[in-house]
Amino acid sequence: MNELQQITWATYESPVGALTVVAGPGGVSNVHFPGRSPRLARSAQRRMPDVTDQLAAYFAGERQSFELKLDLRGDPLQEVVWRMLLEIPYGTTTTYGELAARIDDSLYPAGLEPYRRARIVGAAVGRTPTPILVPCHRVIGSDGSLTGYGGGLQRKRALLELEGARATGGAGEANRQLALL
Repeated sequence: MNELQQITWATYESPVGALTVVAGPGGVSNVHFPGRSPRLARSAQRRMPDVTDQLAAYFAGERQSFELKLDLRGDPLQEVVWRMLLEIPYGTTTTYGELAARIDDSLYPAGLEPYRRARIVGAAVGRTPTPILVPCHRVIGSDGSLTGYGGGLQRKRALLELEGARATGGAGEANRQLALL
């Protein structure tokens, strides 16, 4: 049986919408927000109680991190960024620039100006394949504002509010930024 035949998926009805969780032999590989899931074979749909129970506990405010095997695949910089995201404590935020400053220079493209590193890190954060499980929502703009999020800024705000984290930028700011996406 090849790896594609071992892919399974489940849907979890969360407070931020139906999440499609995809897993394979290496662990959870993707979490998709509503309307962003690829076509998945109905025959591969399975119950994933270990994942859905932990998501339920997270959304109930009873869990601050996940104890799941993750199968994260990306380029070396992306994988470093995703590991760093796992280190951001529940209820706190960091900025793209702060993450960029902590990454070894050798992982950036040769000749990249240091001031552009935050954008490269932002792109890696934006490609996090398992949002929520890998808390990419905890990364905000250098001015404390909410910035892009694959699930939409309203979901990012909801996740931060669930965790008690604060970001500046009222609803008007979030809506203005959402319009830019």
